[in-house]
Amino acid sequence: MANPSAVCNGHLHHHHHHQKQNNILKSGIYKKNGITKGIKKNGISNGTLYKKKFVEHFEQAPMYVAVFTFLGFGVGTIFGYLRDFMRAWGLEKRNIATEREQQKDFVPLYQDFENFYTRNLYMRIRDNWNRPICSVPGPQFDLMERVTDDYNWTFRFTGRIIKNVINMGSYNYLGFAETDVNALKTVTIELQKYGTGICSTRQEMGTLDKHVELEKLVAKFLGVEDAMVFGMGFATNSMNIPALVGKGCLILSDELNHTSLVLGARLSGATIRIFKHNNIQSLEKLLRDAIIYGQPRSRRAWRKIIILVEGIYSMEGSIVRLPEIVSLKKKYKAYLYLDEAHSIGAVGATGRGVVEYFGMSPDDVDVLMGTFTKSFGAAGGYIAGKKDLVDFLRTHSHSAVYATSMCPPVAEQIIRAMKCVMGLDGTTQGLQRVRQLGKNTRYFRRRLHEMGFIIYGNDDSPVVPLLLYMPGKIGAFARRMLEKNIGVVVVGFPATPITESRARFCVSAAHTREMLDTVLNALDELGDFLHLKYSRYSKSSHPELYEETRLELED
Repeated sequence: MANPSAVCNGHLHHHHHHQKQNNILKSGIYKKNGITKGIKKNGISNGTLYKKKFVEHFEQAPMYVAVFTFLGFGVGTIFGYLRDFMRAWGLEKRNIATEREQQKDFVPLYQDFENFYTRNLYMRIRDNWNRPICSVPGPQFDLMERVTDDYNWTFRFTGRIIKNVINMGSYNYLGFAETDVNALKTVTIELQKYGTGICSTRQEMGTLDKHVELEKLVAKFLGVEDAMVFGMGFATNSMNIPALVGKGCLILSDELNHTSLVLGARLSGATIRIFKHNNIQSLEKLLRDAIIYGQPRSRRAWRKIIILVEGIYSMEGSIVRLPEIVSLKKKYKAYLYLDEAHSIGAVGATGRGVVEYFGMSPDDVDVLMGTFTKSFGAAGGYIAGKKDLVDFLRTHSHSAVYATSMCPPVAEQIIRAMKCVMGLDGTTQGLQRVRQLGKNTRYFRRRLHEMGFIIYGNDDSPVVPLLLYMPGKIGAFARRMLEKNIGVVVVGFPATPITESRARFCVSAAHTREMLDTVLNALDELGDFLHLKYSRYSKSSHPELYEETRLELED
């Protein structure tokens, strides 16, 4: 990557406006049975972009499912208005926050209409979220039982602990969320040596030798020149993107990017344009238009164009089409920012993320970002790449300037987990965890497919969304699974499209085959009871993305 201190110094030259279309290498890709293959044109095959099968599923539900889903929301909305009417006339107790009579002439703090969904739909199934855990979030955990006497407006604890609930919701991909005394020995030593807090920022008194050691290890693990670590994963995106781009720059963001990426993009002041999820045609059109037309009104060339994507999308379970995006990046001289929060440690032969998964070089990605909150069982995040980039961020990152440094025991936990994955602890345990995660993922996904559930995403993604669709089935599914001692995460609107409520499973290397079979048997039974087996192995509901795409395969 060029020196980021000249972040917007015009790398996109004006000659791009005059590139002739007949000078652009033409090649095509088509998609058949979920596998991307190349069409040979002009003697060059695009199939060389992918060194392995790339299979993803986005099956469309039958029409009746969509009809009943909308009907369910419609009935819920009607009853919501009825209950609001009863509350307004004092026929039902008003539990919601309301304006005081003395402030009736003030601008309202609480917008009744904005809270309609929360008040009348979410509240009915609120017991399925924010459940208090009272143990390490390993493959199993302990849960504090709570009950409600007023339909989820308030909860009270019974004092009973629900033991050994199978954990299918935590991002503990490699099983490093653990309490084994021998495994945590070095963490205990660092805790006794450094204490718990730093009480300063990285630029003042907050850079310790543990941070330097961790950053060198991260750079070695990723195969890049340098890296910088931060105390919070979310802030790694939201506080560093504004340091890299600003006014006069263009951000091209995947429509399903995480909120931290969205917030960072908005804070930067750069122009943001959205492309369809993993849709290379949509991205190329935005890139081409950006080069041809430049900035609005002035038509000057953009100072910088940066593409924001994730390695694994945490709500879809899909993997970024990195080879094609890198080809477009090189073709149009843009920058690429890759968020590997869910993919680092979880995919790739040795856990190096999607770059390794596709057999690519880390140098193909300008900004490598990831978090330690998932595969490494800790907290915080990193940005890695060229030394110029990292040196620039050490000076200009809002997180480095204002945020408290990562605490030493957390840094040591990351170091011990990363050394384990790299084999620097003298064992092959880390590699075994990566391989076990892959086996568990493929087994779990294959069995769900065979049962007839609609699941989204890539066959190698440990994030497994199972589609529920109807709002009434969200609460029923989670409650029934907990009765079977299985903890799951359910997600609905507005976190997903209104017709695509789902349960999201996170597979871990720490899950035994017996645990997965217990979950699968429960799902099989519950799928029949709630009529969740919608799959017809129909064609993907997502548009065909690769009928005719132009990609440049050579620099």
